Amino acid sequence: MSAFPATEWVWADGKIVRWQDATLHVMSHVVHYGSSVFEGMRAYGTKNGPMFFRYAEHMQRLRESAAIYRMTYDYADEELAEGARELIARNGLQTGAYVRPFVLRGIGAAGVDPMGSPVHVYIVVWDWGAYLGPEALEKGATAGVSSWFRPAPNTHPTMAKAGGNYLNSSLMKVEAHNNGFDEGIGLSVDGLVSEGSGQNIFLVKNGTLFTPEIDATFLQGITRDSVITIAEDMGIPVRESRIPREMLYVADEVFFAGTASEITPVRSVDHWTVGAGKRGPITQKIQERFMAIARGEAPDTHGWLTPASTKKAVSAESSQKAKVGA
Repeated sequence: MSAFPATEWVWADGKIVRWQDATLHVMSHVVHYGSSVFEGMRAYGTKNGPMFFRYAEHMQRLRESAAIYRMTYDYADEELAEGARELIARNGLQTGAYVRPFVLRGIGAAGVDPMGSPVHVYIVVWDWGAYLGPEALEKGATAGVSSWFRPAPNTHPTMAKAGGNYLNSSLMKVEAHNNGFDEGIGLSVDGLVSEGSGQNIFLVKNGTLFTPEIDATFLQGITRDSVITIAEDMGIPVRESRIPREMLYVADEVFFAGTASEITPVRSVDHWTVGAGKRGPITQKIQERFMAIARGEAPDTHGWLTPASTKKAVSAESSQKAKVGA
């Protein structure tokens, strides 16, 4: 088990604190009841400095996720952006960073009702490479259909990116690893394809791109939306539809899409080779265009990039002299 790639600084309720000081009490509501929502976005290194990828959309989803769970916070999106920028600079991650702002319930109520527990906001940034390994970006990952179903509609809201939702994902991931796979694929309670443990899924069949339609069993990914937009820009037909499990075995190509996973091809499902058993041509086209836009190497025609550097940020060398929150 690898150690978490700890950095030096964390943003906590409006202050920059040292990594070791970003702590919660063991009786915090989030510890016992999973009352948190979060975002994961990347800041890619470009020739014009680090750039957040689709910052506005991520922050909108964070605020909406919090609202679904009856949490509000006073920090404006730009204030949180400035906090993330300062962390990227202080932690020396200008060439690329994974950015995680999150909202949680602290210590207050002892019972399941969260309303008596205060709301806290944190931001953590770190260096997180290819989620399923750099070799998987070309050779493809292995996947297995999980025995754990994704939640049915009206059980808990999958539209919210909530911490508690990922208990299901953890079961899927552990089972996948125990069965010798890199990743799991979850089905809906109807037995239809839903998503991976932490990413959306796409299939290619006869030149058309398929992805599950919105059915309240999976998170509506921002990378998912990016893939659909890029495919449409490139003239690749896209269909959001109900996808039976067996399509996974007869698809020409399969790939995962998510902030951490980016665009990762799947070379086999349940030990059955997908297509040619490696990254397919449509997957490659979408992957290359996605990364070119994110890295500032292709025109940002949709306005997806936001500067992730700031004049207020101090250098790593001078950070010891910066004001540090108690």
